[in-house]
Amino acid sequence: MILSGDEFGRLFDEYRRSAWRFECQPTYTIPREQDGIRRWRAGEPKPEDHNIRWHETVQEIVASGRRIGRARVVRRPLTEYLRYQLDWGIPGNIEAGEDIRILDLTELELELPEQDFWFFDDAIVVHLNFNPDGTLINLEQQETSDLERYLKWRDVAMAHAVPLSEWNART
Repeated sequence: MILSGDEFGRLFDEYRRSAWRFECQPTYTIPREQDGIRRWRAGEPKPEDHNIRWHETVQEIVASGRRIGRARVVRRPLTEYLRYQLDWGIPGNIEAGEDIRILDLTELELELPEQDFWFFDDAIVVHLNFNPDGTLINLEQQETSDLERYLKWRDVAMAHAVPLSEWNART
């Protein structure tokens, strides 16, 4: 089932325990990020309000006692988008309370999908479908009873992922 942006947003309001994302695309082409990428490229300082809407959402989620996190797949050499995300995006998200781990698959082969997805309360799966250039096609809630597969992927990813500070120390 294809979700509208509002329907997808309601999942963040309505989940009860945990929301977790498997984030594996090397590049996302998101219109609202283009100015930030341009500024980052130019070496400008990150604006104080960078990604503030997401930070506020994460803070509200964490304050309500719920968890939110993700495993961010990287492969070296990093794409420009990943460098931007690791410099400007992920640190602020972590400060807001999101549990983000880095899964470096440069020299590691794991049985994981090449599909971004959100997993809400271990029960609702939403695929984020992208074009090869990183533009979002749609948000597709899966009609699946095979939740074990998503649980396994999450557990494998998290078993091999590390906090950003640890990953930075290694690279």
